[in-house]
Amino acid sequence: MEKTLLNNITIRPINKADIQQLQVLMLQYIVDFYQRPRPDDEELINLINHLIENPSIGLQFVAERNGELIGFATLYFTFSTLQVKKAAILNDLYVTEKGRGQKIGEQLFQCCLSHIRENEFAYMTWETAKDNLIAQGLYNKLGGKISDWLVYEIE
Repeated sequence: MEKTLLNNITIRPINKADIQQLQVLMLQYIVDFYQRPRPDDEELINLINHLIENPSIGLQFVAERNGELIGFATLYFTFSTLQVKKAAILNDLYVTEKGRGQKIGEQLFQCCLSHIRENEFAYMTWETAKDNLIAQGLYNKLGGKISDWLVYEIE
């Protein structure tokens, strides 16, 4: 499922050779973008490996240009009891600062959407921060709709 798209960008599933670069991207996403505590390196690498080794629970796609990873998206899989089908959660969508404004996020999103449609999932859901207006603009442009469901969480 490798696709070369706009601006010489290739969107493809991750593989073992991507682990080091993907770890750096995920740290930028977690620590720099969302300003969360830095996760343990071994735990982060274990998560990446877990997804590579268990594609039935989730997939990560990367955006690559000239051998450099410049974005990623993570899908986790669950089920919809109401539709009796698999469902996907787009948990992460991140593009490096130098890759922004080049439709790379849109290409990653479309790759995820293609995957769930080709595999007959019930739907794909995702969340974004209330103040992330850039992401909201992208999701609205691509046909996303604000759900009728409220999201709760507890720690």
